Amino acid sequence: MKEHSFFNDVYEVVKLIPKGRVTNYGAIGKYLGSGLSARMVGWAMNAAHGQSDVPAHRVVNSQGLLTGKMHFATPNAMQEMLEAEGLTVVKDKIQNFKEHFWDPAVELEL
Repeated sequence: MKEHSFFNDVYEVVKLIPKGRVTNYGAIGKYLGSGLSARMVGWAMNAAHGQSDVPAHRVVNSQGLLTGKMHFATPNAMQEMLEAEGLTVVKDKIQNFKEHFWDPAVELEL
């Protein structure tokens, strides 16, 4: 059940993302030692919905696009949660993405 533990590892990293900050699928995969596993991180995030302790809304694609928004309860829920944390989202893209980017490889030095 390697996938299951990878998913749990992803969730543990996502739980550490501070409010008002975001990261991307690839950065999580790289931090977990699987630089090419952005898609697996995406699958983990899709499976995380319904787990209230995993702030999945803080994980976006590498350009800051809300590519996972269709997995939330409503089409605007992801954007609304990010905006409630002080981020600005225009046309499904986080504005000033680099300023809000949280890199687990830097923030969680191993």
